[in-house]
Amino acid sequence: MKVECKIDPDYQEQYAVLYIKKMTRRIAEIISFLEREETDSLTLTGAKEKKTFFLKPEEMVLVRTEGREIICYDKLKNRYVLDKPLYELEQILDSHFVRISKSTIINIRQINHVEAGFNGTMELVMKNGVTDYISRNYRKSFKERLGLK
Repeated sequence: MKVECKIDPDYQEQYAVLYIKKMTRRIAEIISFLEREETDSLTLTGAKEKKTFFLKPEEMVLVRTEGREIICYDKLKNRYVLDKPLYELEQILDSHFVRISKSTIINIRQINHVEAGFNGTMELVMKNGVTDYISRNYRKSFKERLGLK
């Protein structure tokens, strides 16, 4: 495979473009590795019981606004208060995170199942048992992100 790499310190965001004949398991692994590259070193801080904890994105299940706080739930359903606004978290978290409403971002790798709800919403149940709703405004982009019709 021919590989070309351009190094330019003026790039604001790194990206890769692959021209492939067909998707293989190995290429999928490489893509997954490249997607993790930016967030491997990313660690967020969350407060719980007057202590500060370091949170890795792969451990995060759901981030949402609860009242005036930004709350993160991890795989064990621990609840942490984050100090970053939701829009900023949406920008720094990797491609495995998607917004499902004005107030919630979820880790798509942690979805257990989705159920149809009232008024065009869909209820989302995460692997740790936390639930939330995909609003009508975000339903189309959510389905596209997961490759659903």
